[in-house]
Amino acid sequence: MRVRLDFIGCRLNISEIESLSRQFKVAGHQVVGPGESADLCVFNTCTVTHNASRTSRQKIRRLKRDNPGAAIVVTGCYAELEPDAIAALGVDLIVGNTEKDNLLQKVVEAGLMPPVGDIPAPDAAFPLPAPGEHTRAFVKVQDGCDNRCTFCIVTAARGAGRSRTIAEVVDEIRRLEAAGYQEAVLTGVHLGSFGHDRGNPHGLSALVRAILAETDIPRLRLSSLEPWDLDADFFSLWENPRLCRHLHLPLQSGSDSVLRRMARRTSQSQFAALVESARAAVPGISITTDIIVGFPGETDAEFADSLAFVDRMAFSGTHIFRYSPREGTAAASMPGQVDPRVAHERSQQLHDISARHERAFRRSLIGQTLPVLWETAEETAGGYLWSGLTDNYVRVTAFAAGNRHNQIVPVTLTHLLPDAIAGDMAGETIPLQMAVVGA
Repeated sequence: MRVRLDFIGCRLNISEIESLSRQFKVAGHQVVGPGESADLCVFNTCTVTHNASRTSRQKIRRLKRDNPGAAIVVTGCYAELEPDAIAALGVDLIVGNTEKDNLLQKVVEAGLMPPVGDIPAPDAAFPLPAPGEHTRAFVKVQDGCDNRCTFCIVTAARGAGRSRTIAEVVDEIRRLEAAGYQEAVLTGVHLGSFGHDRGNPHGLSALVRAILAETDIPRLRLSSLEPWDLDADFFSLWENPRLCRHLHLPLQSGSDSVLRRMARRTSQSQFAALVESARAAVPGISITTDIIVGFPGETDAEFADSLAFVDRMAFSGTHIFRYSPREGTAAASMPGQVDPRVAHERSQQLHDISARHERAFRRSLIGQTLPVLWETAEETAGGYLWSGLTDNYVRVTAFAAGNRHNQIVPVTLTHLLPDAIAGDMAGETIPLQMAVVGA
């Protein structure tokens, strides 16, 4: 069968879709892309905000409209929490998060797909990637969360924290390496809690050390980590240069009083000490974050405190969200809901500061030669304009006459572009007419 896989949301959703893609291929089916006809559509939903739930419904309707006659299967967090709302859209099968690993079996049992031999396990061996497929693989190492942040519905949607074994993860990364991937990204709902449910309070460090010791994959990257999960020895992991120099540490607010209302287990002083330790231990590390503006009760003084702290931290990237009440969370019933117009203005102030610091971080790299993993290209006269990522998560653009896809190549970074850095790859300088020189 021709199978279309789609998703919205976090990196964990990406990882789950990639895993499903491998399972469908091993089972003998063809995974097709956007615009191609499909017999079966699988959509992995998100419900972290009301907008995410609305977008999930819109995407389901679009899949039904664009694939008339195809069976529609819906899974993910929105399907877990609002199955009646999903059913009302006329889908063929709803698979909750706890059953997601057995989705193929559920599809076959529902009569939506004939079995092709044995149904592969979620961690079954998979075929080599076709040309043009992703260079990075997202590896789900744990699911669920035991935090109780007052704005978040994910605990209800994903359940308690639960981890895979180190051996399972190492085996998957060995197979990714054999399949040609250059980078593995470890993901989870609460990645820093890896191993805690198995009695190992330092489980993530143990996992990273095992991967670096027992595989040869060129790059290993960590996705989002809660700041309270990192122990004093954590930064010694970067003694191995294969571990990418990027940490995403969600702060959510730079005001201590707002952090307490959010039930976040950190403070200004603790977070600042963590960032200082990371930068001292890992030169050139990129530290990015998440910030919510307009949280219930956020006063002008609290926002000013948060803004000043974010400015002081000088993050190399900031994801900024305007708070919106999410039914089922403690914050939704808190007093002092902030006027959306005020939240919008606060968001703009944060965006301005974030853009300045992101640009400053990229400017600090000019003149350095860094390895870049090349992902996509635009064909031009005389060659290709390639786009890729440094290990510290900076977008780079460089010209090359030939194919560099899925290769890690040293690049001398020469000047700023609006959202990237231009580079000189192996002497093949980017044509001047393609560059927009930044101040």
